[in-house]
Amino acid sequence: MPSIKIGTRKSPLALAQANEVRDLLLAAHPGIDVELVTMTTTGDAILDRPLSEVGGKGLFTKEIEEALLDRRIDIAVHSVKDMQTLLPDSLTLGCILKREDPRDRLVGNGIQTFDDLPQNARFGTSSLRRAAQLKMLRPDIEIVPLRGNVQTRLSKLQNGDMDATMLAVAGLNRLKLFDSPGTTLSTDDFLPAIGQGAIGIECRENDAAILELLSPLAHIETEAAILCERAFLQALDGSCHTPIAGYATVGGKYLKFRGLIIRPDGTDSREIEINASSDDAETAGRAAGEALLADAGPNFI
Repeated sequence: MPSIKIGTRKSPLALAQANEVRDLLLAAHPGIDVELVTMTTTGDAILDRPLSEVGGKGLFTKEIEEALLDRRIDIAVHSVKDMQTLLPDSLTLGCILKREDPRDRLVGNGIQTFDDLPQNARFGTSSLRRAAQLKMLRPDIEIVPLRGNVQTRLSKLQNGDMDATMLAVAGLNRLKLFDSPGTTLSTDDFLPAIGQGAIGIECRENDAAILELLSPLAHIETEAAILCERAFLQALDGSCHTPIAGYATVGGKYLKFRGLIIRPDGTDSREIEINASSDDAETAGRAAGEALLADAGPNFI
């Protein structure tokens, strides 16, 4: 049986995701040898500034992708929301696992709704998307920069550094932190990040043996939804300075997508909702992005 080296970041959440992939590979291919290769990325090393100031999403994948290109690893496990829409030449998304809960969770002691937040509440987040949507709902809220892994953020909340924060439900579930205080937000009320909750496995596009090993792990409906969302993001050519949100659901051949762009201060936004065939997921996402960009105008982003 072949041996596979999985590249992953060292954070508890990244390791949980890599171990999930390892377990799925072992279940699909009994006897296979799977090794985890941990790395520290630039995004992990820079904790004193928002990522939007130093390069954005690629900071969490760059070193791992270099290891793929150098053949030091065979696959890389990422949170899809951390991946750039354009991957390096010769790399591809080999498969996407079944999506976890894509929603955000408003986390804070005694906080069940945004109305429970005190006037001028200090809200910890370094996500432009979350901050902008929050500002739309509560302009009085003070955004406090917050970086670090999930446990670090929860610790800062408990220490009173802020009144509340927001975390991805998928990450909390994968870390078995089911009892975090707060409330889970409906995607109807608060749109998630592109790809939130989905694990993507990146590999070399010409590695037929690896692609064959990954094929049993792929979740077709999730892949269609993610194709739509990432095409939407790419059409908008969104920079790391642009708050963009979007979420697609797929049932059989039916796809529904809702996308949103917002000014960082929450004072203006544009939204689109489409229905399409899941067979045309990528085309539909791109068309939604182009339509939203035309509606907002070139100066919005």
